[in-house]
Amino acid sequence: MGTEAVEDDADDADTSDAHDAYDALLDRVRRWNTVGSAAGVLGWDQQVMMPEGGTPARSRQLSTLSSIRHEMITDAETGDLLDTLADADLTDEQAAVVREVSREYERADAVPRRLVEEISEASTEALQAWEKAKDENDFDRFAPHLQRHVELKREYADHIDPDRDPYEVLFEEYEPCLSMERTEAILDELRETLVPLIDAIRASDADLAVDTFEGKFPEDEQEALARDALDLVGYDFDRGRLDVSSHPFTSGNQFDCRITTRFDESDPLAAVGSTIHEYGHAQYALGLPQKHFGTPLGDDRDLSVHESQSRLFENHVGRSRAFWERFLPTFQEQFPETDDATVEDAYEAVNQVYEDNLIRVEADELTYHLHIVVRFEIERDLVRGDLAVEDVPETWNDKYEQYLGIRPDTDSEGCLQDIHWSHGNFGYFPTYSLGSVMAAQLYAAAEHDIDDLDDKITAGEFEPLQEWLAENVHQHGSRYETNELVKRATGEALSADAFTDYVEAKYGELYGV
Repeated sequence: MGTEAVEDDADDADTSDAHDAYDALLDRVRRWNTVGSAAGVLGWDQQVMMPEGGTPARSRQLSTLSSIRHEMITDAETGDLLDTLADADLTDEQAAVVREVSREYERADAVPRRLVEEISEASTEALQAWEKAKDENDFDRFAPHLQRHVELKREYADHIDPDRDPYEVLFEEYEPCLSMERTEAILDELRETLVPLIDAIRASDADLAVDTFEGKFPEDEQEALARDALDLVGYDFDRGRLDVSSHPFTSGNQFDCRITTRFDESDPLAAVGSTIHEYGHAQYALGLPQKHFGTPLGDDRDLSVHESQSRLFENHVGRSRAFWERFLPTFQEQFPETDDATVEDAYEAVNQVYEDNLIRVEADELTYHLHIVVRFEIERDLVRGDLAVEDVPETWNDKYEQYLGIRPDTDSEGCLQDIHWSHGNFGYFPTYSLGSVMAAQLYAAAEHDIDDLDDKITAGEFEPLQEWLAENVHQHGSRYETNELVKRATGEALSADAFTDYVEAKYGELYGV
């Protein structure tokens, strides 16, 4: 009996130690994620509000915050707490937190603080150089910054795992739960489906109403329209705001999530699509559990899941007949010159497949993924050392000609159009296509579970869809890894099947192919 009592006391002590260690770890995680959240606000400000001359100070501010956060993550106490919890009896939620923190700690611990600071400084300086290079069509202005990013990110990957493909290591920064092999297989499947479908569409004699919305549409009126769209889908302006930036993006958390868009006076439909895309990102962030702010349970799963939310709203909602049945009167109230347009005109216009579009963020739903393939192949070869920076413009143009049948006349509409490489975000682009695939699978499941979803959207009732996404995706934060999250929401592992079925049915009907 005495021995049993001693063993019970030991078990109680182990449980108490694990409980204390978990609470201490959670406190540390909240603190370093709060530092990261503050850096995010400064990053948003740099792209939206900061005067041009503020770059030197902002570079130092962001570098310092990155360094502080890195030191907090890699502190010896973090490693000791994770060691204590490695074999502890944890709840499923606690185990998920430890899994996610361990992954972050192991990667961060492998990278010296000096390199973290250099990457942050390089990103701040490269952003300003990229903006000027794009405005002036001057790739040579940006090239040294791109070269520096490539070298720094190769070094970064080498510190984490010198025996693996550096691009694969960097890809895991954005999608840690799906393998590069699985990702490439999905991209290959998309290419195999989309290339012949696009060819058939271009060879068809379908006469879509693609010229219905031609004209000049002032930016201030487009901004009012964008706000109308956000009001319709239910964006919470008490926890967010809409601004303009050179490249649309979303930044924030469940208490404060801000979106940006951009306007082209000749293309108001693009602004509506861009705004709804960013709304999807924001709705995900705003739907994360508030009580878990600053911990993995209150953080998004990864960029593939994030992109699934934006692509779901952009394509499955914003490009649907149901949406335009509801939104077209609002559009026409803002732009009376389009009063003759019908719902079918709007539906055809937002779903036309372009023959000559060079800009990814303005691409149609099908050719979009060929834009992604170009970027994926170029950044992969850059990181692997198979492509020199000075050869990027020509390689970009050649690939556009090969995959899309068009060739950019300028680098501004070519390899300088995206912001991602100014941040050194190599490995980001594949998540856009992964997100589209995931969006189709999630939306198909939502349609199955929600009666008459199209009718609800036409009636302006977005709550059932929002509640379904909140229950099946948002509320879980990073509790489940990507494939498990998708399987729980849809009953099936992630695959491209729902996406290929969706585009073949939709565009087959539109173009008669």
